[in-house]
Amino acid sequence: MKEPVKTQEPFRFYTRLHLSELTGLKASTLQELLDLLEKVPGGCIYHHTHRFLQQHQFLSPEPPNDFAYWVTTVLGEKKLGERLASIDTVQYPTIRGLREKIAGTIRDYLKSHPTAKQKFADEDEEFHFIKSISFVLPTNFEAHSLEEFADILGKITADSIYYHIFEARLRLERGMNDFSNWIQNSLGNKKLAEDIARLDPYTYSMEDLREKIKGMVQPHKEK
Repeated sequence: MKEPVKTQEPFRFYTRLHLSELTGLKASTLQELLDLLEKVPGGCIYHHTHRFLQQHQFLSPEPPNDFAYWVTTVLGEKKLGERLASIDTVQYPTIRGLREKIAGTIRDYLKSHPTAKQKFADEDEEFHFIKSISFVLPTNFEAHSLEEFADILGKITADSIYYHIFEARLRLERGMNDFSNWIQNSLGNKKLAEDIARLDPYTYSMEDLREKIKGMVQPHKEK
């Protein structure tokens, strides 16, 4: 049996604590929503597109889009709600890109449906912008090989998996999730790194994602 390939740059696992903070910003019309969308902190965009996944990561792999929900249920703009709900989050590697897609979708809709500007939400149904704040903390786990990586992957919390897959790629704008980045650059296993990077994490629960990645790593552990 071959010795597992080790690296001089171990993978250090981190985790995160999450808080939600009210910004005091609110919208009662589509135009107000659009105007605020274009200037709120990126943490607001992140919160309203990832809220459900962060809060209920064991229950459902599909995070509802707060913007789509509000324009559909409160303003009654079902067509716009469908367009917002159909935005494929995984295609946008940055919050900036995701923000512009959402804003652009609303902007285009208002141009073709000018009467939508006349709809107002009741005072108790306004859209309140909330900001997501994360505190990143180191864990006691380090992996020097794929074998160690797979073993630790089975022990870390779902919050740690979430951080390395979702936050590192989208919110921290690293382009690639942390696992793929380490496997490619420190272990030189480009194929495995790309296979993991191609996963659509939004179609898995955190526990399913854990098992999926462990299964992908397994054939490579002793190569």
